[in-house]
Amino acid sequence: MALAFQTPLTALADEVDVLVLGAGGAGYPGAFFLARAGLSVLMVDPIGNLGGDCLAEGCVPSKAVREAALVRSLADKFEGFGLHGSKPAADWRAVLAHKDRVQNTRYAQHAREIAEGGVAFVQGRGVIVAPDRARIDASDGSGSREVRFAHLILGTGSAPARLPILGADLALTSHDLFRLGADLPLPRHLVIIGGGYIGVETASMLQALGAECTVLEYAPQLLPGFDAELASFLHASLSQRVRIELSSQVLSIAREGSGYYVRYKQSGGELGMSGDAVLMATGRVPVLPEGVEHLGLTLERGHVGVDDTLRTSNPRVWAPGDVNGRSMLFHSAVRQSLVAAHCIAAGGQAVDRMPFHAVPMTVFTEPELAHVGQTAAQAEAALGAGSVAVARYDYAEDSRAQIYGETQGFIKLVFNRSDARLLGAQIAGMDAAQLIAPLALAMEQGLGAQALADCVFPHPMLSEGINKAARSFRP
Repeated sequence: MALAFQTPLTALADEVDVLVLGAGGAGYPGAFFLARAGLSVLMVDPIGNLGGDCLAEGCVPSKAVREAALVRSLADKFEGFGLHGSKPAADWRAVLAHKDRVQNTRYAQHAREIAEGGVAFVQGRGVIVAPDRARIDASDGSGSREVRFAHLILGTGSAPARLPILGADLALTSHDLFRLGADLPLPRHLVIIGGGYIGVETASMLQALGAECTVLEYAPQLLPGFDAELASFLHASLSQRVRIELSSQVLSIAREGSGYYVRYKQSGGELGMSGDAVLMATGRVPVLPEGVEHLGLTLERGHVGVDDTLRTSNPRVWAPGDVNGRSMLFHSAVRQSLVAAHCIAAGGQAVDRMPFHAVPMTVFTEPELAHVGQTAAQAEAALGAGSVAVARYDYAEDSRAQIYGETQGFIKLVFNRSDARLLGAQIAGMDAAQLIAPLALAMEQGLGAQALADCVFPHPMLSEGINKAARSFRP
């Protein structure tokens, strides 16, 4: 992708206050803040625009496809509203074209932001050559240039992980499905390895567009690490449309005619499954720049160790976003980028800290899930038995859920009994991804049951359930 506002290598300064490697959520918010604060900033990114993998092949394009699936699936609910008509056909190529339009719209928007942001920007890669120097290699082959930096923001993100199994390279990843210009046909039967959020989101949306999907998950529940009730809720709903095999250890992938054969172990025995495509949805691994060893960073299971200011063991290096592995979400990376920038602008002082405990997590399946903070079990393990109260609101009681016929969901609020402070929240069902936002704000601000009960939410909307759950709190 050509970038109209790229800074020529010959125009770069020999020294900069801040070098930012990566222009995704971990890079550009902090870069623009520091430039406005008067520091000299150079940002380098291989894609050549803002947004990182989120825009290139992740959250934005996948949700564009997901919304197409949701619109189509509304026809399944026509009868309940007294409506009649045929279900629209899914034109996969047209859905991908819609996705591309959204991506290109945002890239054009971001190009304007770069032009106005006050940073030097190079499409290319940064190679660390010394503790305070990097070589910038331009993607267009125009050459290289060494730059000295006072501070380094390491926002190089992550990439899809692959299991160390025979035939792993035969599987697709989210990159192949959602990249700009993706041209894969809609699978007839997609075998998805991994029941985390990428796996279940993909299964949910592609099934709604006409694909048959099977999820193979190693753990005994979908979404390992999630609140057990959230995971069970999704399993009960998704299993009506998607085949789900839990406690399944995938052993290998092999070609089989024009498709693929996946071998897996379950309950001690070996089984197999055929499909015309296989998706590897087994998480993401950090991407670190060449020469990172010159920085002397502490690595923890491949991730860069940071404190809550996003500072690493090297006082001149800051590592927000996926590279530190603490909260691998775009919206979290944005806040982390700004925390690092605030501290850099203050001369390295810890003037801001990342509220990792208050970062919301959303799963864009149909139905949706969302959570923030601790589950009741986690809170009790930390504070002691009997120290936690759970307030609950069931969608079956809600007027909006009744109108839409979406009455199977729930809102759970986890409170500290001693001071009524909100410790966590879990939501399952319609609008969960929207509903979690005010609860994340409450977590970040240290609010409790009284504040949530007093806030006036609009009627008839599901957010009223937050009021009602909070009003039911009893110490």
